[in-house]
Amino acid sequence: MFKKLLAIVSAAALALTLTGCNRDTQSEGASDAGDVVLLVSTLNNPFFVDLRDGAQAKADELGLTLQVKDAQNDASTQNNQIDNAIASGAKLVIINPVDSDAAGPGVEKLNNADIPVIAVDRGVSSGKLASFISSDNVAGGKQAAEELAKAIGEEGEVAILQGIPGSSASRDRGQGFEEGIAAFSKIKVVAKQTANFDRAQGLDVTNNLLQANPNIKGIFAENDEMALGALEAIGSDSNVKVFGFDGTSDALTAISADRMVGTIAQQPKELGSLALDAAAKLLKKESVDAEIPVDVVSVLKANVGDFK
Repeated sequence: MFKKLLAIVSAAALALTLTGCNRDTQSEGASDAGDVVLLVSTLNNPFFVDLRDGAQAKADELGLTLQVKDAQNDASTQNNQIDNAIASGAKLVIINPVDSDAAGPGVEKLNNADIPVIAVDRGVSSGKLASFISSDNVAGGKQAAEELAKAIGEEGEVAILQGIPGSSASRDRGQGFEEGIAAFSKIKVVAKQTANFDRAQGLDVTNNLLQANPNIKGIFAENDEMALGALEAIGSDSNVKVFGFDGTSDALTAISADRMVGTIAQQPKELGSLALDAAAKLLKKESVDAEIPVDVVSVLKANVGDFK
């Protein structure tokens, strides 16, 4: 009886050992596929949640291990995350920078560590990128200017809610809008102020701008979160038209309800998916395009149903 019991225990131990070996092999296989670290500026914004989800879905499809880090809109935190990625042996980093200038030294560290870097949605001012995947923010800003101009009858005062200072998205969207609005001689930009891509700040800044400039007829917000904050500040005053940027679900709902003129729809899930596609190629030592553009589209009441 004792010998039989010993044989059963030994067999069970052997089975556990083999199971453990198999688990280790699978883990090593995942590691061989390449650990990719995605550094996101903030996950307190539906746009970047969609970007993360698109990246994760593609990583799962490709069998890549994806680690996502949220910088909570703090450039110092993001630079610390870059240091941690290097120390932990990341094989590739995808960065959505909080601040395009501040992220440069961190990207240079990744370059020195021979870790490929992909930027998504926002560029980086220094350091070498293997690829930059983004929407055409300048073109989107121009489209926003044209549509907002139509909404206010091509005359009157407008204000701009700016995003995070130093971010390429804010810079490029603002540039495109101002270039576009300059074509309308009877429209004047009377105020520009940052609200840091944040809804609550968008509300507060809009309140201040309307008090200082009571004749404002239109507001361009460089993202939908600020636009939605502006709508809260405006309340039932439909004389002030608001145009956003991103194409988030809350913005589409506001457009459907005639509360917001429109938005420039990006494709955040596509941005995330394309970033992982490029990452997979780089990990296989294949070439990728230096710039990968993603189309943007003006979303108005007439076509909002196509995006909801």
